[in-house]
Amino acid sequence: MGPSSHILLLSGSFEARRVAEGLAAAGVRFTAVLSEAPRGPSLMPQPPVLRRFEDASALAAFVREAGVTAVLDASHVFDRRLTAQAVAACAQLSLPYLRLERPAWPTDPPHCTSAPDAHAAFAAAGARVFAATGWDSLPAMQRFGGEVVFLRQTRRHDRPAPVPFVTLSFGDPPFDTAQERALFAELRIDTLIARNLGGTASRPKIDAARALGIRTILIDRPALPAEITITSAPERAIAWAST
Repeated sequence: MGPSSHILLLSGSFEARRVAEGLAAAGVRFTAVLSEAPRGPSLMPQPPVLRRFEDASALAAFVREAGVTAVLDASHVFDRRLTAQAVAACAQLSLPYLRLERPAWPTDPPHCTSAPDAHAAFAAAGARVFAATGWDSLPAMQRFGGEVVFLRQTRRHDRPAPVPFVTLSFGDPPFDTAQERALFAELRIDTLIARNLGGTASRPKIDAARALGIRTILIDRPALPAEITITSAPERAIAWAST
């Protein structure tokens, strides 16, 4: 991009931190933006901007005011709203755009299957479910016909679950496979429901379920906008932003 480049780094994924470190090491000017507060301390080499955009025009205005010359999108794989806004804003302003996205976990029926959304996943679940799907998935549990859903929460709070069959399961990441196996065995889980995040950081629960013979339902990622440039390698994203 050249010495006068100013990269907008849309963050929210583990890879965004690696990219930020690489850009800082290469002396590339960048502004990192997060759409929600990070869990735990931010490990970015510079503090990210916490900002939600109403629409693509609001993001485009931010880009213009900041003097951004290219957008590197390493946002969360389930935050497609931000990705769609970024693609549209770059089209409006004729700016380069690159999406960094880790590969999804493969499914391996019958042990591990996929569901198009959370509604379908909970409708197909067993009796005792462990859900790593977030607070916003509560409305999708209306079709659940089992006994109990243990909903993982990684931020401490006092809000009661608004659904009688939901029990909140608090825990502090990172989790390892042994911890997850012990928890699932203690709770007598027969179904794990999780979003298909991919990568290694969230993988222990998948491996623990497999080791215990627990059925796993992975919720598909929402579709990406058509005809965008994508890479799964942080090193390539850093090189793209640095040249």
